[in-house]
Amino acid sequence: MNIKNLDHEEVNKFDELAAKWWDMEGEFKPLHQINPLRVGFIKDRSILEGKKILDVGCGGGILAEALSELGANVTGIDASENTIGVAKSHSKSINSNVRFIQNTIEEFIASNPDEKFDVITCLEMLEHVPSPGEIIKNCSDILKKDGDIFFSTINRNPRSYLFAVIGAEYILNLLPKGTHDYEKFIKPSELAKWIREAGLNSEETIGLSYNPITDNYWLGKDIQVNYMVHAKKGKD
Repeated sequence: MNIKNLDHEEVNKFDELAAKWWDMEGEFKPLHQINPLRVGFIKDRSILEGKKILDVGCGGGILAEALSELGANVTGIDASENTIGVAKSHSKSINSNVRFIQNTIEEFIASNPDEKFDVITCLEMLEHVPSPGEIIKNCSDILKKDGDIFFSTINRNPRSYLFAVIGAEYILNLLPKGTHDYEKFIKPSELAKWIREAGLNSEETIGLSYNPITDNYWLGKDIQVNYMVHAKKGKD
């Protein structure tokens, strides 16, 4: 396995949680809650039916399965062997057509040098690798011209530490303790720089907010904690 841009502690962490991916009330409940928002953001900005989509860091397949249900031809890759095992097992149980592969993006490109995608998604993944900019560059390399790419991550500031780490992991118990490393959070300016360096054009940035009293998530202008970015690859 290519270990150049892989944090083995992160992979092991998600290996241990793998069985919980499709427990709607378990550790990954927040991902199930925000998935309709993520899918809506993507489908409103990109044609999905009949398109080839690569979901990088697909986890248990929550997003990949939803995109497949909209008529896309989806491939999901993840470095965690246990997590991909869960994704494959769930896919089989619902007769899904999603192709799940245990791979880093580097390994996938090496094994599939001629494969290109209309849409690439890389959500809640960049904050778990040593070099996010390299992930973005690799994604850009296999994105078709005029293709769409979507990223989501967590901003790095005192408020995001309070909400995404202290609040989510230690007070509200929305996520397992140790899920996030604050030092790996990514400022929008940093993400924008890596997107430009990868030859992509940022189209839109939107925030994801949460109200713990109503247990409700929504998309809006506030990008101080969680945020998503839509970018495109030029035609030339």
